[in-house]
Amino acid sequence: MNTPLSRRTALQAAGATVLAAGLSGLTATAARADDDNSAPKLVTYPRPSTMPTNTSFKVRVRVAPDGEWQTLDIWRPRLEEINPTTGSGKVYDTSMVYFDFQGSVEIEVTYLKGGTTKARVRPDALGIKPELLGDTLRFTFDEPRDVVVQVNDQVFDCLHVFTNHIDPNPPAADDPDVMYFGPGVHTVTGNVLTVPSGKTVYLAGGAVLVGQVYFKDVEKASLIGHGMVYGGTANGVLCEGSKNIRVEDVIIMNPGGGYIATLGESENVHIKHARGFSSRGNGDGIDIFSSSGVVIDGCFLRNSDDCIAIYAHRWNYYGDTRDITVQNCTLWADVAHPINVGTHGNTDAPEVLENLVFKNLDILDHREPQMGYQGCIALNPGDSNLIKNVLIEDVRIEDFRWGQVIHMRIMYNTKYNTSVGRGIEDVYVKNLTYTGTHANPSLFLGYDADHAIKNVTFENLVINGTVIADSMKKPKWYLTTDTVQWYYNEHVLNLKFLTTAEAEAAAAS
Repeated sequence: MNTPLSRRTALQAAGATVLAAGLSGLTATAARADDDNSAPKLVTYPRPSTMPTNTSFKVRVRVAPDGEWQTLDIWRPRLEEINPTTGSGKVYDTSMVYFDFQGSVEIEVTYLKGGTTKARVRPDALGIKPELLGDTLRFTFDEPRDVVVQVNDQVFDCLHVFTNHIDPNPPAADDPDVMYFGPGVHTVTGNVLTVPSGKTVYLAGGAVLVGQVYFKDVEKASLIGHGMVYGGTANGVLCEGSKNIRVEDVIIMNPGGGYIATLGESENVHIKHARGFSSRGNGDGIDIFSSSGVVIDGCFLRNSDDCIAIYAHRWNYYGDTRDITVQNCTLWADVAHPINVGTHGNTDAPEVLENLVFKNLDILDHREPQMGYQGCIALNPGDSNLIKNVLIEDVRIEDFRWGQVIHMRIMYNTKYNTSVGRGIEDVYVKNLTYTGTHANPSLFLGYDADHAIKNVTFENLVINGTVIADSMKKPKWYLTTDTVQWYYNEHVLNLKFLTTAEAEAAAAS
């Protein structure tokens, strides 16, 4: 077991190099008295000069309504798009800013390339309508949000704005239970920071930790703070065989291994308000293998593969996956699925993925040319996996570029699988909405009579403003799925579409 590390010894042991301003580099604007915890406050952080930037936007922020404007430093995440003809991936630069505040703030965004005719702040469900003044737009936040600002419908040359509450009680730099990284760029030996049990890695605002944060066979450890995990040669966060792990508020930008975070054979992992970008092939967001008691809450993920992937066995991870909750998240998949469940498992000792909850989600985009990999939400058991007891509730899907709204398929994909999935059972989808024109038909495909999809209910499915229900007006020989050009085969049993009133009446009877 490693001995406790103070801030100084932690940085020395890790071989850290500080390349930017210290704590004095933070800037704060506040109409406040030091003892007034409710007064408006604004805290911004400098971007170290060695970190790449982008030049498409100028961004300023101030305490509303008439505080002093502060210009924010622009960060450069990277994103990828697949060419459907060649299969090659093209990497694009995009823009990101972040800051902390209390009260209300006004944000001013200027598109420096000019020619602005329209602007949009997403998710649409937030109802933010920016004031557009030529190439400059303004909008306000009354509480922290994570949004995407799109000018002229640009998909990649856009601005991501991430905000936090001001941390009321940051840890002390010399706390022996804290591995403290202050503002600046820090490197670690071997590009991996291994976290002992009981320790907290704290990335202060303005901190950039290059490499991976690794939880291996530990308990009660965490990664928190308003700083960033960046680049390196591996995935951003790796959690294996660990219990009671917390990741909160950090930004994980373009990890060298592709994945934002990987969880394997772990229990009680809570990832809250993490934000992540990936641009490498197979650059997933958060992947879960053979784990239980995982909560992904309030995260923003924009990835070059699945944003959230939930599996059973793969590599050296074995066992069922259960009790997984994904809630209050915003997902953007430049490749593959925003949510994918069930591909990988153990043919020799079949596993179960059960008690899965997906709730209060905004899906901003989905672009996948291959039919077999489409679906903003995909339940695709292979490798003798059984998926059961799934709740999908309050999911808002905005118009995406290429794919399907939902895809359920018992599959045997020989590229990944050694056997067909066992089945999908007991799925309840409530208050799912899609507004758009680009969706391909959603598919529900059982494999055969012994590998079927059973007991799937949609309550208050709304497609372009129309509630889809078995009782809706339609030709008597139509299937309900015909009304939205969806398709299911003969190995899908007990598929229902209900209004909310019908569902409530059934529950009361």
